[in-house]
Amino acid sequence: MSGGSVSTTYLELSQDDGTAHKFYEVTVDALVVTVRYGRIGASGQTQVTAFPSADKARAAAAKKVGEKVRKGYAPAVPGQRAPRAVTRRQVTSAPSTARAVAPVLWRFGTGSAAFGIHVDDEHCWVGNQAGDVYTLGHDGRVLARFNLPDGVKCLVADDFWIYAGCDDGKVYDLSSKLPFAAYDIAADVDIFWLDIHEGVLDVSDRDGKLTVIDHEDEHQWSRRSQGDHAWMVRADDRAVYHGHQRGVTAYAPDGGGELWHTPTRGGVLFGWQEDDTVYAGTAHRVVQRLSKASGAIEATYVCDSAVYACATSPGGRFVFAGDAASSVYCFDQDGTRLWKLGTGGGSALSMQYRDERLYLVTTDGSLVCVDASEAAVSAAQQGTVPVARDVKLAEALPAYAPATTASAVTAVAQAPTGSIVVQCVQDSGRLRVHVVSEGYDSSWNVQFPRAIREPGARYVVDALHPAAGGFYRVRGDIRRLL
Repeated sequence: MSGGSVSTTYLELSQDDGTAHKFYEVTVDALVVTVRYGRIGASGQTQVTAFPSADKARAAAAKKVGEKVRKGYAPAVPGQRAPRAVTRRQVTSAPSTARAVAPVLWRFGTGSAAFGIHVDDEHCWVGNQAGDVYTLGHDGRVLARFNLPDGVKCLVADDFWIYAGCDDGKVYDLSSKLPFAAYDIAADVDIFWLDIHEGVLDVSDRDGKLTVIDHEDEHQWSRRSQGDHAWMVRADDRAVYHGHQRGVTAYAPDGGGELWHTPTRGGVLFGWQEDDTVYAGTAHRVVQRLSKASGAIEATYVCDSAVYACATSPGGRFVFAGDAASSVYCFDQDGTRLWKLGTGGGSALSMQYRDERLYLVTTDGSLVCVDASEAAVSAAQQGTVPVARDVKLAEALPAYAPATTASAVTAVAQAPTGSIVVQCVQDSGRLRVHVVSEGYDSSWNVQFPRAIREPGARYVVDALHPAAGGFYRVRGDIRRLL
């Protein structure tokens, strides 16, 4: 507490099992109540509310504190507990030894080291360590910007839902204009990589552990693999594929146990998957293709330096790799190297192929679009490349930050025609969300942002999609129904 008319109450919730590691601070200054909250060691997020009288401000603050104390928060001293462990990938990038430079069409500098990338039918997504996520058109035009509270570890897609895994331990759904925290990962998990399949989140971490969390943000199971520094996790209906310093391990999706383990040539630094195979890029200069059914190594693609990233064209017809020496490679599916070219600006830390273009995020924080067509690569090998367009950030670009309270969500007086109404309900001690509109199974839960749930509150959503496991996922914007 502090003297004068200003009073501050600081609380923390830090559980031994690592499922919570956060703070909550309430400051009353005359008529204004300021709430600050987040993970321990971070600046957190702030909400400011003004009241008509000092008595009402103090009463509101006391209510907020009481609610947190009942949930297990306790008075604490800021700075005494260690913050959440965060490992930022330490990489080196040497100049390319390739004789020719790749045919880069455009390049966008994000302003900070970047790892996250996703490319879909409409957009290119890139996320950096400053917490910025940008969406661009395939022509390189910057369309929107998301401001997340901490550095972006990776971007993953689950059908047409896009998620950003961040250093604050949260996974944000970016599928609508207003991002939401969809998952909150335990504080003892030092996140390295993420994947999401049918609403189930798979997390690989520094210690070589795999943690699986369901669509309701509830822990399901975890396993510790043979090696640490697990930079790869990919999932499908058959298994979760976990890549670490000792190779790749496949686990049953329900946590039933290990299906197979395959040592790789060097520790795994990146992973990719196709329908029947997974690809592991390793520190020993190779990409290896493994059978999903048995774990058998089916092909090896040899590079000239440690492999930071890999990807394939559909079906694995072509295999691409980016190494620690600012080069990018293309192989046929059997392992024959077709070409090696310089990136023209740093080593690729993530990559994705789409429609004869190869998209890279590099060590200098750039999103790079490479023309990977046969004609363009052939011309590049002869020394003819296009002049890369330097994409600039538009000054008037809209920026969207996560919604952290119900009041941050747009309110409407009535549900627009064709929209769907959902409601927050108490269910076995948990605040769930069920569908109110007709035509849906009202017993199913809706995957819905926890930060904006209020007992009895109703919300309007654009669309709901059923998912395996019996729940609905929101598509489009969310609005409060007054």
